[in-house]
Amino acid sequence: MTLIIILVVAAVLGLMGIGIYNRLVALNTRADQAFADIDVQLKQRHDLIPNLVETVKGYATHEKGTLEAVIAARNAATSAGSVADKVQAENTLTGALRQMFAVAEAYPDLKANTNFLSLQSELSDVENKLAAARRFFNNAVTEFNAARLSFPAVLLAGMFGFNARALFDLGEQRAALGVAPEVKF
Repeated sequence: MTLIIILVVAAVLGLMGIGIYNRLVALNTRADQAFADIDVQLKQRHDLIPNLVETVKGYATHEKGTLEAVIAARNAATSAGSVADKVQAENTLTGALRQMFAVAEAYPDLKANTNFLSLQSELSDVENKLAAARRFFNNAVTEFNAARLSFPAVLLAGMFGFNARALFDLGEQRAALGVAPEVKF
């Protein structure tokens, strides 16, 4: 009788372990998929930037430093590997783009250019999609991290190799990105 109880308890614990493992795998996969969605939006953003820079170049020839900063930030963003590196590079790129749009405000002909307006609209659309993708990713990561830390999963997560995941967060640069760029002539 004792042997049967031990076997039943072991079977129940085994099934619980399998359930916990499968749930963590599903949540981790959801977070991976959410990050892939961010990558798609970032690729679209990175593809638009050279066209935007070329359009601005035609009007704002003496703003070479700003345009070079945008291109350098884009190149850094396309080569970033880890989530932390991508966050840092994308924050830098966002700041450089904000500076470029601030410079563009000083050129009425550029602001009226249909190509510039179209590219600006496309970039705005991509930025909105990117913000939604970041929210989805952060939600998926938060759900995964919470499931990983909840009992009894916390007992097995480390054993199964499930480590905490980082959020796609603006962090310290959030305040800096909220300040309007300064334009000097």
